[in-house]
Amino acid sequence: MNPTLELTRQFGLQEWQVKNIVELIDAGNTIPFIARYRKEAHGSLDDQKLREIAERLEYLRSLEKRREEVGALIGETGLMTPETAAALQKAETLAEIEDIYRPFRPKRKTRASVAKEKGLAPLAELIEKQGPGEPLSFAKQYADPEKGVDTPEDALAGALDIIAENVSDNAQIRRRLRVVTLAHGILVSKAAKPDEDSVYAPYYDYREPVNKIAGHRVLAVDRGEKEEFLKVSVELDPARGLNIVFSECVRGDTACARAVRSACEDAYTRLIFPSIEREIRNSLTEAADESAVKVFAVNLRQLFMQPPVRGKIAMGLDPGYRTGCKVAVVDATGRVLDTGVIYPTHSQAKVEQAKETVRRMILKHHVEVIAIGNGTASRETEQFAAEVIRELDAGVSYMVVSEAGASVYSASKLAAQEFPEFDVTLRSAVSIARRLQDPLAELVKIDPKAVGVGQYQHDMPKKMLDSALSGVVEDCVNSVGADLNTASPSLLEHIAGITAAVSKNIVKYREENGAFRARKELLKVPKLGPKAFEQCAGFLRVPESENILDHTAVHPESYDAAKALLKLCDYSPAEVNRGSFPGLAEKVTQIGKEKAAAEAGVGVPTLMDIVAELQKPGRDPRDELPKPLLRTDVMKLEDLKPGMELTGTVRNVIDFGAFVDIGVHQDGLVHVSEVCDRFIRHPSEVLKVGDIVNVRVLSVDVKKQRISLSMKQQKKV
Repeated sequence: MNPTLELTRQFGLQEWQVKNIVELIDAGNTIPFIARYRKEAHGSLDDQKLREIAERLEYLRSLEKRREEVGALIGETGLMTPETAAALQKAETLAEIEDIYRPFRPKRKTRASVAKEKGLAPLAELIEKQGPGEPLSFAKQYADPEKGVDTPEDALAGALDIIAENVSDNAQIRRRLRVVTLAHGILVSKAAKPDEDSVYAPYYDYREPVNKIAGHRVLAVDRGEKEEFLKVSVELDPARGLNIVFSECVRGDTACARAVRSACEDAYTRLIFPSIEREIRNSLTEAADESAVKVFAVNLRQLFMQPPVRGKIAMGLDPGYRTGCKVAVVDATGRVLDTGVIYPTHSQAKVEQAKETVRRMILKHHVEVIAIGNGTASRETEQFAAEVIRELDAGVSYMVVSEAGASVYSASKLAAQEFPEFDVTLRSAVSIARRLQDPLAELVKIDPKAVGVGQYQHDMPKKMLDSALSGVVEDCVNSVGADLNTASPSLLEHIAGITAAVSKNIVKYREENGAFRARKELLKVPKLGPKAFEQCAGFLRVPESENILDHTAVHPESYDAAKALLKLCDYSPAEVNRGSFPGLAEKVTQIGKEKAAAEAGVGVPTLMDIVAELQKPGRDPRDELPKPLLRTDVMKLEDLKPGMELTGTVRNVIDFGAFVDIGVHQDGLVHVSEVCDRFIRHPSEVLKVGDIVNVRVLSVDVKKQRISLSMKQQKKV
């Protein structure tokens, strides 16, 4: 199999695109670098598509490696035939290759292997020919008490065990059964503890076709089985399955054929279908895992790319009951100005004391916005903050932010290095405040799994989840870029081409030598060589540089092209020094994109990227997204009534809907059927984390703390 041709077919691309992508990956280039600075080579594909191609390339190469290994292993047995070799070359999945290898694989002790040791293989071969004669008559000459075969019946039973194993090892039977079970199988779950109520009660007597069951239900029954509340199986009409086996193995209606038929029934029940059932369960789980990881990755991307609340002094409140609410005030750059602990959920005297403390901090530091963690005691803290804002009337607003992972960060070695003088709880309050100011810069310090914007993330295969999420973090950080003189090591290590060790070297270099004055100065950083510089330079901004191009995402390799473009468009040296290029896009259009690109010595995609960057040096793609919804007051769950229309923020998008924060502490659920008026397969087609949406209350269950919402247009009567 040629991986390039296979990828071309699978992704519907041109062969030259895939060939170039494979060469770039093999040359050690990072996905962000390829996506941004090698657009001509791959046709301007985005980073997500490039990652899919890279992952598929890895799979195809592992497939080829296993094909070669299996070919060599079968060859060593001396049993390789032209038919087996051809089947091996045609195999398109690892499962098919393993099916082909199954008959040749060294086996542990089985009923068939014991029968072969007793010399019954020739009898099995004779019966498998399905010619005339009685199997029991053939078996008489194989009865040998010294070999443990006391009677002809024992010999026949052993021969049938060998036949059953041969049938089980038939790759064609397994392939056909796999296809049929995927098309007609039923996933069945039963209660393991019928008298015990649990969250898995809906699955205590549940059946759904394998080819229709949604991923989140697969993961639900998997977890229920793991926690011993459910017994789960895959069912297939036995007649349908046996007919496939018979059609491959049984010929005619002789006595031997009937014996083979009996062996087929045994093989199907004892060996084949239990194995197929495991495969189907595994494939359902793998597909569900992949789907859940994709949802997690999409949500994480949107969470990381939420617009920052720039230039505002923020107060972070980390709610709590017994230990109180931790308070931290940070300036517009995230530097800690003040900290404290208040008790807004205790006695009235404590509440008044807490109000006084918060008012004093707000007035002293000119706090403009308050970030409240959404954990324990969040509702009471939100009501407290709303009262303070109302009484103070100083133009302060607040927002409830996800505090997922804040405790993980605050107890980490990184947090201890950052804030050695603070205890764990105060570090959380600082993190919550900074999350509002710049979500990306703060969230990169936390293991993405701890952020928790998905479903069943703790059940996901670790390698798959880590790979997907680290890719998302890398793509987000590189799409935004980083200020070389202010970025933390945590942020820098996600920049393309920069390792954790090099990120620390960068920070150490600027501490010892002062701020970087130009991008090329990066080459002086220990262990940051030409290749790393090529990969990372375009993603790092140097606002202090005299070269305006160092403020942009224009790569140093394209500086000459940028200068040639500006000269072609008749900009004066003064305009270039100021970084002011009015009408640049229009001038390029007048000249002609192809002509301008040729004059500058680059491709049209790179030229247009240069134009976009020069028009807005230092631009942040997050600034083009809707701003976070800030509030000044709070409602109670009891205040909600069906029909009320509210504005909220999407907190999580999952297979069956989306959870929306409407300012009552408890997020409401917009079921997938209520997301929009047209049919959609998944809520992510319409919604993303951080979206500001208008919703209508459908129902409220105060006892169960459940809110049902709709985003559909209300029909006029």
